[in-house]
Amino acid sequence: MQTIPINTYNSPTVILELIYRLKVKDVMTRSLVSVTRETTMREVRRIMKERAITGVPVVSAKRLLGIVSMDDIIQALDDGYMEDPVEKHMSRNLIVLEDDMPVSFAISYFDRYRFHRFPVLNKEKELIGIVTTRDITTRLLWEINHEIEDIERQGYSRQMREEIGSEIQTFAIVKHDFENAGYASTEIKKRLKQGMAFPKTIRRAAIASYELEMNIVVHAEGGEITAQYEDDSVTIFAKDRGPGISDVDKALEAGYSTANEWIRSLGFGAGMGLPNVKSVSDEFSITSDANGTTVKSKIYFTDQEKQHMKNTAKASEEHAR
Repeated sequence: MQTIPINTYNSPTVILELIYRLKVKDVMTRSLVSVTRETTMREVRRIMKERAITGVPVVSAKRLLGIVSMDDIIQALDDGYMEDPVEKHMSRNLIVLEDDMPVSFAISYFDRYRFHRFPVLNKEKELIGIVTTRDITTRLLWEINHEIEDIERQGYSRQMREEIGSEIQTFAIVKHDFENAGYASTEIKKRLKQGMAFPKTIRRAAIASYELEMNIVVHAEGGEITAQYEDDSVTIFAKDRGPGISDVDKALEAGYSTANEWIRSLGFGAGMGLPNVKSVSDEFSITSDANGTTVKSKIYFTDQEKQHMKNTAKASEEHAR
């Protein structure tokens, strides 16, 4: 079986952004060849040969009942039941994709299950397409060519940016990149530990940064998290590229969420993100329009904490001499 040579650990950022931005419906084949439950195995064999395909979905009133694969046809030839209806021998235990899932899910499914194709269902559970590895690689190649043209035309690189200085850390956040989600929060926590911030402050900053990071991953078209470290505080900024929040007051209510069904099935979208950020912040602000959302969470160090951090920094400088 053809595999897709892409993973979320060492693939270029431009490709990662594509596989999280594109949805299954963007790459799937819509012109379906299907059969009914009464179709014979012999007829399916003829269809496969004429269409040069290796699997055919069995459908009734747009509902997927099963799939007949080339292996099923070979078994029918060996055992002599080519005149049987497909209903008797089709595969019923199916793994399916939803049309609104990111392409990254389809790639992970091909790696996990080693199938040649996956049926695609819409929200009404109707069969609307089929995805193969060839569908994905063809669309990715087309998109990459356009991305390269844009990069050359605009004269800048879209690679992930991480700027770490003595005062500021900035992290690029990719839409639906659940595997790397939490990285910014972890790095901010490390930085505060190195600066000898108290555990309570570190926990508050970790909650704020993680919730803001996940909001971008789940709801936005990508963005960035910035942590600004000062003598008396740490400020975490989250800025995304849209689509914006239609009702900010509603979004600050505990339990309110616009996450879709498959996001919720992953354990995200409980509607506690922004309320949690606000609750751990000493200063909190949010602005949003169609171009994106900007959130600011500021956490002050206590007087005792500031003195402890100052003494630790002074001792480190003296030790270095």
